[in-house]
Amino acid sequence: MNSPGTRAGEEAEDLDVEEALALVRESPGPASAPHHGPEAHAGGDRGDAHPGHRAAPHRPAEPRHRATPWPEARSAAERAGRSGARASRRAPVSVPLDAALGLTLAAPLAALTDLPSFDTSAMDGWAVAGPGPWTVREEGVLAGHAEPAPLTDGEAVRIATGARVPLDTTAVLRSEHGRTDERDRLHPTREIVHGQDIRPRGQECRSGDQLLAVGTLVTPAVLGLAAAAGYDTLTVVPRPRVDVLVLGDELLTEGLPHDGLIRDALGPMLPPWLRALGAEVGTVRRIGDDADALHRAVTTSEADLIVTTGGTAAGPVDHVHPTLRRIGAELLVDGVKVRPGHPMLLARIAEGRHLVGLPGNPLAAVSGLLTLAEPLLRTRAARPAPEPYTLPLRDGVHGHPYDTRLVPVVLRGEGAVPLHYNGPAMLRGIAAADALAVVPPGGVRPGEETELLDLPWTTGGIGVCFT
Repeated sequence: MNSPGTRAGEEAEDLDVEEALALVRESPGPASAPHHGPEAHAGGDRGDAHPGHRAAPHRPAEPRHRATPWPEARSAAERAGRSGARASRRAPVSVPLDAALGLTLAAPLAALTDLPSFDTSAMDGWAVAGPGPWTVREEGVLAGHAEPAPLTDGEAVRIATGARVPLDTTAVLRSEHGRTDERDRLHPTREIVHGQDIRPRGQECRSGDQLLAVGTLVTPAVLGLAAAAGYDTLTVVPRPRVDVLVLGDELLTEGLPHDGLIRDALGPMLPPWLRALGAEVGTVRRIGDDADALHRAVTTSEADLIVTTGGTAAGPVDHVHPTLRRIGAELLVDGVKVRPGHPMLLARIAEGRHLVGLPGNPLAAVSGLLTLAEPLLRTRAARPAPEPYTLPLRDGVHGHPYDTRLVPVVLRGEGAVPLHYNGPAMLRGIAAADALAVVPPGGVRPGEETELLDLPWTTGGIGVCFT
């Protein structure tokens, strides 16, 4: 097992954003850096109480950072997802169409029939044969009926959109492009072209054509195409299974905070967010501050990924590191140079199985989700990586001296607007956000292009990403 990298002292807590900003304002030069002193349990590592403010003493030189740079942490999580998928050897599964939304194709989607499977009318009107005028049959042709009788030259028949076109039809004349005379003969009001408004058999594809490749994300449009191509089920990559362990004796599951107890914000938030990232959420268990209960929960879980909340620092009731040492886990990431959320961690607990330890402060936990859980789950589920993109920030954003910052933003026109209430314990900003801005060390000037991380529901829609 790799050394977990003790986080006591200067790296045990999540530095408050206001402290970092005070440091930037007060620092006499680039050599100054924050001193990370011990912090109260609920404010520093978990819970949703806002951490207390402390004066940030100056240091003559940059502290040693044992944490992993943010981009490298995300890459490590992707590698863990790929290795976990190989090691688990979970076979692709066949699921009904209505259960496939959000999964990834594990087999190519090949057409099981021609599309369309017969010549069909693209418009309401008349199927006509030869040049006009035409004598109109009394019986019309409707969609869903058997093949109609062939037409002869000079004959027309009323036809509905999607109906099967009679043999020997020259074209479909739209309803608005024809008129009948006193003898009930049909005349065109504009020139017609051979084959117009007929969708010929196989126009979209022929039986056996590959429509979509392995690795395609199943969207509502993919479901529609699969149904049209003759599928009742799809072969997909199974969802990674995730168990959630909520730590902390101070957490309430209902009612108002009282007597030092606070509401658990992560228990309600994490399961749907993990489903939005492509996971199948199994157990959501509240452990409290009990080392033996945490050990039992970790060692008895059969999930591909365990997500814990809080307890990732080095306080007296922070049991995640000791539990990982006890079971011989391998720490892949132990702290990340990102604010909020730097005490997050990623460990391999068995072949093909991992644990992501999130800080307990709500926005810090969101940071951990998007930094470590999202890349791992995405690669584990064989989902395509989102294309990185940048937008100018309307307002400047202060940066941490050495670490990346993730700041909630809303998208407005061709840019993004940073939101307030972005401290580690706050959810008010992220609840209104469309994305997170990736602010590099040193900050961003007004109008400067900045990388954005989309939140899953802003791109997939509520109904798509939470199924």
